[in-house]
Amino acid sequence: MRLYDTLDRELKELRPLDGTTYRFYCCGPTVYGPAHIGNFRTFVLQDVFRRTLETGGMRTFHVRNITDVDDKTIRDSQAAGQSLTDFTGQWTAKFHADCEELGLQPPHVEPGAVEHIPQQIAMIATLVEKGNAYASEDGSVYFKIASYPEYGRLSRLDTRELELGRTQNERANSDEYEKDSLSDFVLWKGRKPEDGDNYWPSPWGEGRPGWHLECSAMIAEYLGSDFDLHGGGEDLMFPHHENEIAQSKCACGGHFAKHWFHATHLLVDGGKMAKSKNNFYTLDDLKAKGFTAMEVRYVLIGAHYHKQLNFTLDSLAGAREAMAKLAKGQRSLAAKVGGEVQLTSVDFGPFQEAWDSLNDNLNTPGCLGGLFTGLREAAKLEGVEAAKALAGFNRILRALGLTLPEEEPEAEVPAEIRAIAEERWAARTAKDWAKADVMRQQLTGLGWNMKDGKEGYELTPV
Repeated sequence: MRLYDTLDRELKELRPLDGTTYRFYCCGPTVYGPAHIGNFRTFVLQDVFRRTLETGGMRTFHVRNITDVDDKTIRDSQAAGQSLTDFTGQWTAKFHADCEELGLQPPHVEPGAVEHIPQQIAMIATLVEKGNAYASEDGSVYFKIASYPEYGRLSRLDTRELELGRTQNERANSDEYEKDSLSDFVLWKGRKPEDGDNYWPSPWGEGRPGWHLECSAMIAEYLGSDFDLHGGGEDLMFPHHENEIAQSKCACGGHFAKHWFHATHLLVDGGKMAKSKNNFYTLDDLKAKGFTAMEVRYVLIGAHYHKQLNFTLDSLAGAREAMAKLAKGQRSLAAKVGGEVQLTSVDFGPFQEAWDSLNDNLNTPGCLGGLFTGLREAAKLEGVEAAKALAGFNRILRALGLTLPEEEPEAEVPAEIRAIAEERWAARTAKDWAKADVMRQQLTGLGWNMKDGKEGYELTPV
C-alpha cells in the first residue's frame, strides 16, 4: 500500500518498522458532546485505512486516545453541574455507540488523558530538565519553541513567522489557538478558580496538563519514540501535531512518527458546518431524518481523503440507491454460486481494480467505482469463477467496512399518497371505474404507481 506522507509531501510505501506489525496512532475525540459527521469522516477513513492493511495481510496495532480533560470538557462539565468523570463518561459512551453503528473497529488500545496524568508530569519534568521547557510565575509550564530548531516543518510555517514567535517569546495558555498566535505553548496549566475541582498536584504546583501534551505522553507509553504512522484531521496539523513532534522528540529522542496521514475538511451544503447555519449534523440527527448509519458511512468514504467532501442530504439518498444496487449485484452473484465454496485463492478477479484503488493512496471513490464495474464483469461468470468473484467482492466490502442491506429497501409512502390510494381502492371496489382511473393518473403525476391485486394494492415510486 502507498499513502501520501504530509511531512515529506510524497507517496510512500507502507512497511512496518519492526517488520511484523504496523503500529499507528490516531487523535481521538474530545468528549464534551456528541461527535459530528466532520469528526467521523476522519475516524471512518482511518478505519478504512486499518481494514485495508489487515485485508492485505498486515498485522496492525492501533492506538486512539480519548481527551477527557481540557478547556472544553472542564467548562461544559461545570455548566452541566457534573463531575468531570461523569460528564466525559457519558459522552465517551455515546462516541463508542456511534462508532459501533458506523462499523468502526475499536482500537487495540484507547487511553484517556486523565488516567495518564502521571506520565504527562514525568514528560514535563524531562523537558524542564533538558532546557526545553520552563515554569512561569503562575505555576504553568511552557515549551520553549526556540529550543527546537525544526519546529514548523510539518505544517510548513513561514520562517519569518517562526522567528517572530521565537523573538517575542509570547505564550499561549489556551489549549487551542490560531496560527497567528505562534508562541511558546503550555504543557502544564497552573490551577485557576474556573477549573473548580479539576486539578492535580505537580512539582510546579496544582494544575492540569495542557491538551497537546497528552498525545505525546500516551504515544510514548504505548508506541515508544519510533512508530509507523500518526493520523488525524488536517485541522490538527498546527498547532497540535507540530507541538506533539517538538515535545516528543525533545523528551524521548527518536524520530517519532515515520509517516503522517491527514484527512481533509468536510463541507456541508457547500459551506462550513455550523449550528448557526442549521447544517450541523450528528449521527442521531441524520437517523432522525430516516437515513442509516451505513448510508452515512458510504457518503463519508465517497470522496478521496485529500479532497473536500461536500456532504448533503441528497448525497445520502444517492448512497441508499448505490448500496441497493451493490446489494442486488451481490445477491445475483451469490445465487449463481449456490452454497458455500471453500476458496484458498486471494485473487480479486473482476474486482482487482477496486482493490488496487484502495492500495493506491486510499482511493475510496475509485474503489467504489471499481465495485460497480466489477459486478458488470462478474455477471458474465459461472461456477468457480463466479465464486472467486463473490469472495473478492466481499473482501473489499470488509475493507471498506460496508454492510449492505439484506433486502431492497421499501420506499416510505407519504400519508397523503396513502390517502389518495385508499380513496382510489374504495372507488375501484365500488366499480366506479372513471373515478379510479382519474385517481390513478393523479398518483402517477405525484410520482407513484399503484398496482392492483385481488385483495389489495401496492405502491411504488415511478
